[in-house]
Amino acid sequence: MYIYLPIAEQPIHALVVLGIGWLIGVIMGMVGIGGGFLLTPLMIFFGIPSPVAVASVANQIVAPSVSGVLSHWKSGNVDIKMGIILLLGGVLGSSIGVLIFNVLNNIGQLDLVIKFSYFLFLSAIGTLMFIESLRLIIRVRKGKVTRGKLHQHNWLHGLPFKTRFRKSKLYISVLLPLLIGVIVGILAALMGIGGGFIIVPAMIYLLGMPTSLVVGTSLFQIIFVASNTTILQASQNQTVDIVLAFLLLLGSVIGVQFGSRFSNLMKGEHLRFFLSIIILLVGFKLFSDLITIPKDIFSIIVLK
Repeated sequence: MYIYLPIAEQPIHALVVLGIGWLIGVIMGMVGIGGGFLLTPLMIFFGIPSPVAVASVANQIVAPSVSGVLSHWKSGNVDIKMGIILLLGGVLGSSIGVLIFNVLNNIGQLDLVIKFSYFLFLSAIGTLMFIESLRLIIRVRKGKVTRGKLHQHNWLHGLPFKTRFRKSKLYISVLLPLLIGVIVGILAALMGIGGGFIIVPAMIYLLGMPTSLVVGTSLFQIIFVASNTTILQASQNQTVDIVLAFLLLLGSVIGVQFGSRFSNLMKGEHLRFFLSIIILLVGFKLFSDLITIPKDIFSIIVLK
């Protein structure tokens, strides 16, 4: 059944969109991270314009984030003070990101920058995850697994404007979570991601937050960052396709239920190894698209 996407201005098979959403939901349920960094390039592969893919996926992130926060809130696993500082940085970063988005769009380089940024991020993340998971698998088989420190103090913990985060039992500078929020916000606006795959490790290894509080606090700030990005993209660029976002959301909600069941069938290091392969394949496809000469090297544009 084909449906017409009003903002993307093209027809697409509804089952294809639902299937992609379902696949990302399965990955989310299995690995426990958001799938925006995979969902956006997959949408681009199926012909959705890059600006629409970025904005619509950012919109799709909001609903599962709200659901996740409510669950963690009931369990007492959200550091509100830390979350507020992160979201302040995130809102500032997403606003800056949308401005950069507009500049790149006006000079005609937005599509190239989005694809190249995804290629760099996916290649780096996929390679690091592949090496880490492969090493852990080998160590587990040899029985040499030891638990090291989650974080170490460095010069970042000596920054000024320190404050106490009683929930997380930390005494650190507010500049550190603020800067992390800004970086994640910029990426959210430019790449249509929630930033969970960046902010979660940063909260554990840089801030030193307890793991039990990291996911809920991360989702708390993602709600506001993704919402701010969606509002700015819709009002300034008109690139949010609500039909596309709804179908992706519906598919991912169903997929998460399957993924949560599959997660019990595989060990954590095997799940990360599996995900790293998927990430590297998507990164390779983006790279091939960037270097492949198009069949039609000419295009017709309307000058305003």
